[in-house]
Amino acid sequence: MKNRQIILVARPKGKLGPEHFQMVEGVAPDPKESEVLLRVRLISLDAANRAWMQSATYRSAVEAGAVMAGGAIAEVVMSRASDFKPGDLVFADTGWQDYAALPAKALIKLPHIEPITNLLSVYGIAGLTAYFGLLHIGRPRPDDTVVVSAAAGSVGSFVGQIGKIKGCRVVGVAGGTAKCHWLMNELGFDAAVDYKVGSVHRALKAAAPSGIDIYFDNVGGEILEACLPLMNTGGRIVCCGAVSAYDGTAPAAGPRGVPGLIVIKRLLMQGFIVMDYFNERETAVAELQRWVQTGQLKIKEDVIDGLESAPKALIGLLAGENRGKRMVRVSG
Repeated sequence: MKNRQIILVARPKGKLGPEHFQMVEGVAPDPKESEVLLRVRLISLDAANRAWMQSATYRSAVEAGAVMAGGAIAEVVMSRASDFKPGDLVFADTGWQDYAALPAKALIKLPHIEPITNLLSVYGIAGLTAYFGLLHIGRPRPDDTVVVSAAAGSVGSFVGQIGKIKGCRVVGVAGGTAKCHWLMNELGFDAAVDYKVGSVHRALKAAAPSGIDIYFDNVGGEILEACLPLMNTGGRIVCCGAVSAYDGTAPAAGPRGVPGLIVIKRLLMQGFIVMDYFNERETAVAELQRWVQTGQLKIKEDVIDGLESAPKALIGLLAGENRGKRMVRVSG
């Protein structure tokens, strides 16, 4: 079986571009003892993919000449491990390729859910990140004001909807009038701020006149700086990502006034990685399923066909093209 792979040709020093990737073709690997051969079905695209090209994070950096890293939904083709059989669906860090051979201990077995894309969106990394970050760190209470940045993205769109389910007032920060209208008219956000127009701080102050109790931060930078003075005493800042610093030249300095505001307002500011909570994954998925079935949680997916489309699709995600969870369909 031929195995197409997308290689990171060079780690970008500025903006990510198509020239940083190359597709090569080889043969599918043979699984060793206790390994499983996987056929990649859907590749998850996330802003974190870009961060992995810069340096080691919660995983090692992607080096030039290596297969581009990425999580995926994959199907077991051949198994040399007792816990897996052909046809099983798993989540794994397969990288951007048609086939991968991985140790069984590195796989997460998944239920067969239709559409399968939901396993990457609402029941996958996106939905679980929103669920655990907001509920475990943000600890929302009825009538709290929740602000979420990158609100039209895969995680942010779920954060806002879960906040509404918990009885909060929800304000989304997104880029462009169309996205802001979508957040309010289709997802039920109470207000939306277009960060591309005018002063974000002034717009947030108008959208959250009683202050901010929870800020779910996906971008860092200027939006985090705009939110800090508006935080209420005892507020919680959930640090999920910092996409403003991932692609291109990083900001010269971080948000100003952070230490003093944290002390004066007794703020909790905590980062997390969704894998920290995977031992509670089944309970979270069951609750997410209930919300989907009752119509409280709407799913928006952005599925792009073809492994060869992955580089352009990631570049577009970093530019804010997508609404909801972006992924690449590699095979049917």
